[in-house]
This record gives sequence, structure tokens and C-alpha cells, in this order.
Amino acid sequence: MGHWIQLDTPHGAVAAWQADPGPAPKAGLVVIQEIFGVNAHIRDVADGYAADGYAVLAPALFDPVERGVELGYDEAGFARGRELVGQLGQDPALDIVASAAAHLRAHLAASQARQVIGTVGYCWGGTVAMLSALKLGLPSVSYYGARDLPFLEDPALVAAPRASVMFHFGEHDPSIKPEAVEAHRRALPSMSVHAYPAGHAFNRDVDPKAYDKGSATLARARSLAFFGEHLR
Repeated sequence: MGHWIQLDTPHGAVAAWQADPGPAPKAGLVVIQEIFGVNAHIRDVADGYAADGYAVLAPALFDPVERGVELGYDEAGFARGRELVGQLGQDPALDIVASAAAHLRAHLAASQARQVIGTVGYCWGGTVAMLSALKLGLPSVSYYGARDLPFLEDPALVAAPRASVMFHFGEHDPSIKPEAVEAHRRALPSMSVHAYPAGHAFNRDVDPKAYDKGSATLARARSLAFFGEHLR
């Protein structure tokens, strides 16, 4: 369903996986990668949201640092992904998301569809998705963002969120303790925070050690309902 395009950003050209639903998209959606790049799993996630009626773009956020990154789910992949996150930085990642949203608005305008954009992000991308709501005004769904807490401690950021965000967490995630999940509820009491009987990365269906089908199915249904409400 999808194909690669080149996206213009303040940090140079970035590859992005574009997936279109057909002639009448409901809205636009930026899919924000894990630390492993826009790999086959993230491309499949993007294609899945396109099948649900959204015009989707998944930008390769690491391209300003290293092009074509697709890492494995092993210790080497985790280590390199963390390095790339640190080298890129949070603000450039948001800049690229904003560029992807602008591209989708133009794309939707060309098909005479509503130019409403949201985001969904996973792991590191979950934190970027949260910030896309709070800072960029894009309604967002955040899956197991383990880097959220420092931002939740910024009163100016959480006092006046620019858009709604829905959170999904695993109750058995060693990187996000129950008290961290509760911190989201305290800092952003108007937002939906869901916890599931699963671990980290429970939506990653290509990874049998992480995937939890029941939790992933319920979280996706809630996410689609969220987008149906906030991207109307």
C-alpha cells in the first residue's frame, strides 16, 4: 500500500513512508517510529492506518544523523537506537513531525479532504507523539513513551496542552513503573491514560517476546475511536 517519498524538513531531506487510503481520506496521520527506524514493522503500522482510511506519513527521523536506519530488536539494535536518539535530539524530531504534518495537509488539500492531522508514536516515538500534542497542537496517541516524565514536570508545558493525547502503557513494563503511569494522570488529568496486562512494546507484533495480542487489539480500537473523535 505504501511507498517511499522525500520530505523537505528544516534538517534536510528525510525519507518518509507514505500510505494512502484511496480517494477520500478521513484525515492525516503521522506515524512516529520506535528507536529502530522506519523498519518493516513501522511501515506495516502505517499501512494498517491507511487501510482504516487515513492518509499516513512515517518519516525516517534518524535521516539527519544516519540515513536508512533499520535496526534489529537485539542489544546492538537497542544500543545504536539510543545513540541515534541522543544525536538527533528532541527538537529536531518535532521539527520533522511538523514538516510531515504540513506535507499531509497539502496532500489532503489536493484531494479536497479535511486537512486535520494527528500522530501516533511508539516507545521513543510515544514521547515525540505526546510532545506533538502538547507543543504542536496535533491530537496524538502515545504508546509506552518511557521518556515522558521530564516533560510532565514542566508546569508551563502541561498547564495548557494544545491538543488531546491518549496514553497506552503496559502494566508489566520494566521501563515505565506504575508510579510513572500515575504521574501522567496527575500531570494531565483531562487525558485518557490506559494500562494493559502486558509489557513494553506490546503492539510490536513481529516480536513474540513483546507482543500481546489482546492488549494491542484493545489499544488499537481505543486509538481509532480517539482519532474518530479528534480528527473529525
